Amino acid sequence: MLTMRQSHSLMPTSSKLMQKGSIHLMTSSFQRNEEVRVYSNTQYPQTIFTNMQYPLISEYIDAILSAEDNMATLKNLSPVLDDRGRPVMSSGNFAVVFKMKSVDTGRCYAIKCFIKDQEGRAEAYKRIPEELEFVSSPYLMHVQYLENELFVDTTQTDQEEFPVLKMEWMEGKPLDAYLRENLYDSYALEMLTYRFCRMGAYLLSQPFAHGDLKPDNILVRENGELALVDYDGMFVPSMEGQKARELGSPDFRHPLRDEDQFDSHIDDFAIASMALSLKAIALDPSLLEKYGAADRLLFSAEDYRNLGESNVLMALVSLSSDATLASLLSAFLLVSAKNNLSMLSFRLFAITKPEKKQIELSTEVTKEDWANAVEDEFCVKYSKDGLRLLKSNKNIKNYVIKAGTRVICDGAFWGCRDLTSVTIPNSVTNIGNIAFRNCSGLTSVTIPNSVTSIGEDAFEDCSGITHTIIVNDMFVLLPKSYEGHYSIPENISIIIGGAFNGCHGLTSVTIPNSVTSIGDWAFFRCSGLTSVTIPNSVTSIGKSAFSFCRGLISVTIPNSVTSIGVAAFFKCSSLTSVTIPNSVTSIGEDAFVYCSSLKSIIIPPGTKQKFARFLPDNKDKLVEQ
Repeated sequence: MLTMRQSHSLMPTSSKLMQKGSIHLMTSSFQRNEEVRVYSNTQYPQTIFTNMQYPLISEYIDAILSAEDNMATLKNLSPVLDDRGRPVMSSGNFAVVFKMKSVDTGRCYAIKCFIKDQEGRAEAYKRIPEELEFVSSPYLMHVQYLENELFVDTTQTDQEEFPVLKMEWMEGKPLDAYLRENLYDSYALEMLTYRFCRMGAYLLSQPFAHGDLKPDNILVRENGELALVDYDGMFVPSMEGQKARELGSPDFRHPLRDEDQFDSHIDDFAIASMALSLKAIALDPSLLEKYGAADRLLFSAEDYRNLGESNVLMALVSLSSDATLASLLSAFLLVSAKNNLSMLSFRLFAITKPEKKQIELSTEVTKEDWANAVEDEFCVKYSKDGLRLLKSNKNIKNYVIKAGTRVICDGAFWGCRDLTSVTIPNSVTNIGNIAFRNCSGLTSVTIPNSVTSIGEDAFEDCSGITHTIIVNDMFVLLPKSYEGHYSIPENISIIIGGAFNGCHGLTSVTIPNSVTSIGDWAFFRCSGLTSVTIPNSVTSIGKSAFSFCRGLISVTIPNSVTSIGVAAFFKCSSLTSVTIPNSVTSIGEDAFVYCSSLKSIIIPPGTKQKFARFLPDNKDKLVEQ
């Protein structure tokens, strides 16, 4: 059946080809390939044809390009063109679909033009809209069949006017493509299974059926919801007693189905098979790689014919300790035996909605990560599941990080001096340590609000950045060229590690009461900094936070602080006095080492013994006061 998303490529003409058991007949008068396929009953969908001839795809293209002249009633539609000026289109074995836009409303539609005849199609497409007119469902689109709508100058027949099918245009990806893109995202797979089962339950409860249910006829919309396309084989109640116009794909139909079985249960087998397969893949994605194929999920037509010998079924039985899979397996075995699910309630497919688990993804790259890394077309390495960007190509100049990436790992872009711009998607939550260190050509970067964690010195030595970077409640970066006093905004709670690193012109800074943490290396090498007031909201001062602040004269640490990191004030050579409260319970090594001007460390009465343990190199400067 029609695949609405398959690309129709331009190719030079060639001779007759034999491929996959089908005969490809190539015309020599057009550059675009025109195909007529003859299928065997065992491999491909069985469809009943008449002798009516239809235009070539290339002839349809010419007609669509002048739609305002060639359409009878749809003159307000014009073709949407790609960047090469060609109609946006897709084609399958039986039809070609064009994306059209209303010049009046701007709304887009799909116009389906047939390239093969099918007995009963015209009558079916008259009945389908009538029966579904008052059906409101997110899974269905409205269709309109227009006889003799499009004038086509064709060499294939004396007829000049041909029918078209007008449908809503839906943006999305076919289910099989979405499945493979998200194969290692367990939550996405569980949600896909859940949404398919919901759709399956809906279809099982209705008096109509799609008739050719398969992944390629199911769109996953941008919001994740599912929609059905291609209604050529649909059954509606007014068709009761008719023979099926087609039997659907063998990989998704019961092996004993024939044209006499045409009722509201023709989707039952496909629903049970696909629901079981999707749940199994969600539990074990490797099953798709082992048993799947480009045009199917796990089961093949051969599996259905001999389930007792099916390796796929044996693999799925081994997963039946999962309660949901066990229920879906029982439904599949029932429909395999009975060829319908009339004995079963559709509520069996009302499975529990999965909860999204927050998985902590490390910014650290391991040897295993390197061994399994996957490179994109720009030689940028990602983790196998696509969730972590491991390492960039050093010579990259501008780059758009893949949508769905959640972590930019430690040092991912370190030393990419030619990098001038990088686009970070709103899927990213973590940016690792020194992620963009020494990206001297980077002039600006926009960090989305999805980012909740940024490692220390993430933008160290990015000398080209001239703007302050703030993300949510995190102060990320002050340009190194900044001079004078700086007041940190009131909503900031975290000063990221390395945020002020190397700001030699910074003379003083005001830290608001909203700040709770001063990160590692936060004010490292701020040699011009002479004064800083730490508010009583701060609970921790990170390692080397004020190291090499040679101009800093005095510091008062508030009684909210509980920890002072290693080398926090290392080599603050102008520092003369420090006041430390009793609230401090840990001080890292070398916190005040090489502070050559330090004369006194003022501590509360009765705490000298406590702080002498913390500051063995400075115990002679401890003064209780």
